[in-house]
Amino acid sequence: MTDSQHTRQDPTEQYGQRQGQPTQQQNPPGTSAKMDPRPDHGEESYQGTGKLTDRRALITGGDSGIGRAVALAFAREGADVAISYLPQEESDARETIRLIESAGRRAVPLPGDITDEHQCLDLVRRTVEELGGIDILVNNAAYQMAQEKGIAEISTEQFDRVLKTNLYAMFWICKAAIPHMPAGSSIINTSSIQAFDPSPPLLDYATTKAGIVNFTKGLAANLIDQGIRVNSVAPGPVWTPLIPATMPPDAVEKFGTQSPIGRPAQPAELAPSFVFFASSESSYTTGEVLAVTGGRRTV
Repeated sequence: MTDSQHTRQDPTEQYGQRQGQPTQQQNPPGTSAKMDPRPDHGEESYQGTGKLTDRRALITGGDSGIGRAVALAFAREGADVAISYLPQEESDARETIRLIESAGRRAVPLPGDITDEHQCLDLVRRTVEELGGIDILVNNAAYQMAQEKGIAEISTEQFDRVLKTNLYAMFWICKAAIPHMPAGSSIINTSSIQAFDPSPPLLDYATTKAGIVNFTKGLAANLIDQGIRVNSVAPGPVWTPLIPATMPPDAVEKFGTQSPIGRPAQPAELAPSFVFFASSESSYTTGEVLAVTGGRRTV
């Protein structure tokens, strides 16, 4: 796509994916380079307008998917960006770092597993050391593994990993980052349509996404006296490496086609919502969840 996010387009025809995706599968955590079609993170389309000039951002799961699109958008809006990611996602992370630096902003790579509390504390410490503070925190990293038979197939090991990645890490990182965030800062948590309309094969994942919604609303009330806003973006189906890496091939083929718009979102279509919450354009908004679901209802 060469049109910018400012260009009028028919959302039902954009990206031409109404017939679904080719059958494909990857080993977790997956990589953008092996996806067909390749996801659009806004590389050729996102145009910044200085909304985040000289802000300092920390994004978890910033190597690919929504995280990469948000990192790119933040950088083109004028922010320096630190990204956390798993060590096995290094190839994707290098591309995100290149995109941030090509926008003329500073990039800080932070490999490590955020299911470990010490790693969460360390990535906050290193972000503060490298960037001098944190103005924007995006808790975006997530793990899922679809189990077609539902709870019968979800092991304690999987349940523990999903909760630690999606909930515990968010708690640990917020708690460590808040003392370094000045008034006017913003925390943005990635929830999901799964918080409101859970799919049976994603029982554990959907549970954590509902928890993120509640955590967002509670933390927003907790931090308003400090001048820190807390909001959430709730995506619907988005074409990221998590899909071919965690879903069976037949589900990948049909992924997103049942949304009212008729296709999955591309990561680039999520980025403007994060920019909105990160910028002063949303200065009177806190404790809210913005659904970007392709028309799927969240109530």
